[in-house]
Amino acid sequence: MPLVLWALCLGVLDTVLCSYSEDQCSWRGSGLSQESGSVEQISLHCAEGSLEWLYPTGALRLSLSPRLPTGTAGKGKSPRQVTTCIKPSSTFRGAQIYLERDGILELLLSEADASLRPRVRCFNWLPKEKVALFLQSTLHQDISRRIAAFRYELRGDWNSRLSLPSSNLSMEVVRGNIRSVSNDIELQESIISVSATRIHRQKFTLFQPIGKYGKSTGNIHTLLRCGVKPGPGSFLFTGWLHFGEAWLSCAPRYKDFRRIYEDAHQAHENPCEFPLD
Repeated sequence: MPLVLWALCLGVLDTVLCSYSEDQCSWRGSGLSQESGSVEQISLHCAEGSLEWLYPTGALRLSLSPRLPTGTAGKGKSPRQVTTCIKPSSTFRGAQIYLERDGILELLLSEADASLRPRVRCFNWLPKEKVALFLQSTLHQDISRRIAAFRYELRGDWNSRLSLPSSNLSMEVVRGNIRSVSNDIELQESIISVSATRIHRQKFTLFQPIGKYGKSTGNIHTLLRCGVKPGPGSFLFTGWLHFGEAWLSCAPRYKDFRRIYEDAHQAHENPCEFPLD
């Protein structure tokens, strides 16, 4: 097991400032309230939330035990694996984040990497595995203005398969055409500009009407390996909000989705009715 070296950042303090708050989804606290060399244990129980650690000192150990939705893995079944993603703030300073898996620490985010580009980091784990996020403070003579903050999201098989839009009410469902595609090689993702012909469901206003004809347009993110290219054809985009952005698995053409839906309808396997037009 790798050895974690504690960094003692504070000298003698006349007063100790304490700032601490916690709920089931998010945590906010101050390293000034921790004893030097201590590890504070935190447990959160939501599928998404945030952590904000002011003036990092010592270490934090964050256990994530969410009540994951089962819709993506099948009714009444647990997800085969859990995908956890963290997105550091643009001002992330004062700590490094490790993934603790079965007692072994693996560097997930260094302070230097976070300051260069606060991109999303993701990892997969099995529901029976013991995993945690371990935040280790870094050595600085001046800890003022140093805040280690990030948002997290957990999903069960959220981007691994195609499911019917009506089977999961948390999904964003839009039918439309691809206007353009831009690829980010470093992040291994594609950003699809979509002109919507019909908005079946959106929890937040991701597609807004523009121009005198009021056509709705918006951006959707997907994995680079999906190989999305602009071209003719109507697509059904089904996905989830991921840190405030629309994400989806590799999108089928609308005619392919219609075939899947009609086959399921004939086999009496549809969880609900979906308008085909």
